Amino acid sequence: MEITLTHYLVLSTILFSIGLVGVMRRKNMLMLFFATEILLNSVNIGMAAISHYRGDYTGQMFAFFIIAIAASEVAVGLGLLVIWYKRTGNIDLDQMTSMRG
Repeated sequence: MEITLTHYLVLSTILFSIGLVGVMRRKNMLMLFFATEILLNSVNIGMAAISHYRGDYTGQMFAFFIIAIAASEVAVGLGLLVIWYKRTGNIDLDQMTSMRG
């Protein structure tokens, strides 16, 4: 059995759905970052598969740029998360909505 483009796109769709549910349901900021990473990686799988299927490298180059952007997003986000945890003692999203000075 050969793995075709359809298999990659189904995998990408499943991962995107898992990531989307994770973004909508999570109350913990760290789990929100993980769900966002799943979303971005599912898009990377789809773009790399379509790029390989078409025979060009455009989708693969975009996937590399998305990986770099995702790494910088996580680095900045985790830095902000550490600062927030030091100030408040938790990382619950419900308490972040009521910011007090």
